[in-house]
Amino acid sequence: MATVKVKHVDLPGSLSQRGLLLCLLLMVLALTTGCRQGVGHAGAVEQDVRELTVLYTNDEHGWMEGMQPGRGAAGLYRLWEEQENYRPDGAFLLLSGGDNWTGPAISTWVAGQSMVEVMNTMHYDASAVGNHEFDFGLDALAQRAREADYPYLSANTRWRDSDEVPVELGILPFVVTEVNDLKVGIIGLTTISTPRTTNPKHVAPLRFTDYEQALRTTVPRIRKEAPDLLFVIAHVCMAALEPLAEKVTDLHIDLMGGGHCNELTAQQVGATVLLGGGYHFTAYAKAHFRFDRTAGRILEAEFATNENTAGNQDPALVSMVAAWQEQFQDTLGEVLAWNEETIDFRDESFRQALIDSWLQWDSSADIAITNTGGVRSPLPAGQITLNDLVNVMPFENNIIALDLPGEAVRVALETGGRPLVAGLVQRGDNWILVASGEPLRDRQHYRVLVNSFMYDGGDNFHILREADPEGFDTGIHYRQPFVDLLSAMHTSSDDPLTLARLSGYAAP
Repeated sequence: MATVKVKHVDLPGSLSQRGLLLCLLLMVLALTTGCRQGVGHAGAVEQDVRELTVLYTNDEHGWMEGMQPGRGAAGLYRLWEEQENYRPDGAFLLLSGGDNWTGPAISTWVAGQSMVEVMNTMHYDASAVGNHEFDFGLDALAQRAREADYPYLSANTRWRDSDEVPVELGILPFVVTEVNDLKVGIIGLTTISTPRTTNPKHVAPLRFTDYEQALRTTVPRIRKEAPDLLFVIAHVCMAALEPLAEKVTDLHIDLMGGGHCNELTAQQVGATVLLGGGYHFTAYAKAHFRFDRTAGRILEAEFATNENTAGNQDPALVSMVAAWQEQFQDTLGEVLAWNEETIDFRDESFRQALIDSWLQWDSSADIAITNTGGVRSPLPAGQITLNDLVNVMPFENNIIALDLPGEAVRVALETGGRPLVAGLVQRGDNWILVASGEPLRDRQHYRVLVNSFMYDGGDNFHILREADPEGFDTGIHYRQPFVDLLSAMHTSSDDPLTLARLSGYAAP
């Protein structure tokens, strides 16, 4: 653990002058009375010091179980109790940078309901709204916000028609809370990339405004409540958050927490502490403040990061997670295949097998394209269940069949975000159809399969709907062809799946 300590010794001009006059007065009194100790006690200005510790996570993505044994919510919470002396009624704030829900089946299958229950039990105090909080639609977001014992914050999320923060959805621009006799104002921000990184259809009524503009509009409002400390929790990468902190030094923001890029960091930009809590409950960042209420200033700030080591676990959270796992066992526990060893979801051969399975499912299609961001978790060793495949492909996307000219296909592959493609291979500057060996021709039309997230413009695939506004929704979930492929391979513990076997079976 790396800890940085910063002491604040600069005083405002008026306070320095008062302090100087007080020192001169004490010197005069000492000379005239000859009672140094008495004068010191009688003339000293007593400090009223309060302490506050912030524990910060982000991009939890539903991983209450942990990516490895013992490194989930129950382990992290017990680590806070043992290492940070955390207690719910203590001088602590538990904050999240957003993206709480979408991930493994235990959360995705119930649109984040289980994760909200876990975060309630962990006593979170606030969360930023991340782009993936919109994955299940606005009604689901509003329902989760009602269930949460903590607020969801975003000052730069606005209705398009009114330019107001959508409080009807349970989103607030800021809150002011009191901890250890300190008033703390907390403002939320959401990444402006949200229309490209969640289903664009879900956020069509909303817009996501400039971060600096949102802060300059919101800070004067929150200052009316006279907070002692001012924090920002943002689902925003450090590459954008660091320059933002520099631009708004005049707003005197004491802490900014980030998210979206899964960064683990604790640093300082000017007088602002910046935290990034990693991802999936595998780590956290923290900041500890000593604040003098008499002088109205921070005396000291310490900040650090810690890994979630696989130690003791909180029994209540262990039981809660187990109850959710049991609830899904009948629905998601069916064994589909046996796998020899864990397959990394970033492996190119594995990704290719996923998209190749679409062309096996629909042999009339010429080309299939999905986005890399729709593949999220490894395929585990041993039994593979539907639960595991929901973890791998967690989003609620259907397969859309399109009639596209070759020119639109080429534009999609060149401008869309990280496409995975089947039915085409690139040779030099040309795209070649695998089935016929012929080049992709701009004016020739092809049957192309894509997912609904892309068809709605996600990951910058706007060309798809523009080229075919009448795309056909097949009603088939984007993970279903891969589910069918694994089932058709008839693997077993004696004859397990291997990556090579998977690639050979899926190849057209």
